[in-house]
Amino acid sequence: MPVGVRKTCGRCIDEKQLFKEGLYGFSYENRFRDAIHAFKFSKRKDVGRHLVRLMEKKIINFSAKFDCIIPLPVTEKRLRERGFNQSFILAEEISRMTGKPIHHSVLLKIKETKDQYTLSKEERKTNIKGAFALTDTVNLKGKRVLLVDDLYTTGQTSREAARILYRGKVASVVFFALARTP
Repeated sequence: MPVGVRKTCGRCIDEKQLFKEGLYGFSYENRFRDAIHAFKFSKRKDVGRHLVRLMEKKIINFSAKFDCIIPLPVTEKRLRERGFNQSFILAEEISRMTGKPIHHSVLLKIKETKDQYTLSKEERKTNIKGAFALTDTVNLKGKRVLLVDDLYTTGQTSREAARILYRGKVASVVFFALARTP
């Protein structure tokens, strides 16, 4: 499937979507899976930045749909373990391309969760429930937000984050994921 093409799956038809639209870069398989693993688990920030740059034209076209960028946060424990937030690295590149500001401290991850990829669909929903909190709603009110994540699997993490963002009175949420599972 070409880069960035949206395709509605059965899961998306069955569940209420909190996103107006989404953009993803690659299918999470083969070389792209390996590249994303190097980015996340081998501290290869350059790989993440490079993958985003491969999508520059599509991201610039998509940028008319958002006013600001919010990377999905990680807990302090995960940040210490990994040394960086991979979604923030992606958000930095998107901000550089589009000139849109990053609001990195308005959404916090306040609950330690299990890795979503190890869980079933129902377990993912329960696992991520209550994981996020807002620290500031003033800067979000009426904004169109781009929520950035590295990987979109079932959408439970992004959906929960978007739910919390809507509590902050955002106008809309669109999302970007570097890759989506097939």
